[in-house]
Amino acid sequence: MKLSLKGLALATALVWGLAVFLCGLANLIWPPYGEAFLKFLSSIYPGYHAEASFPQVILATLYGLVDGGIAGLIFGWLYNQLSG
Repeated sequence: MKLSLKGLALATALVWGLAVFLCGLANLIWPPYGEAFLKFLSSIYPGYHAEASFPQVILATLYGLVDGGIAGLIFGWLYNQLSG
């Protein structure tokens, strides 16, 4: 059985983007929440700084959507190649 690359890429993009968004939003409400995770993301995503501001949360979410989509696409392609 082959995986749908488009479906998997979209699903992982939404899951990872939502996870990053919720963590960033929670950090805005409860400042120490997820601080280490957000600092980790700032070391990976160029231009994102782990500051408590809504524009930074949106930027991290956009990076998360793209990052999750690429990861899902790679995973699905690799799965389809190896499941032959």
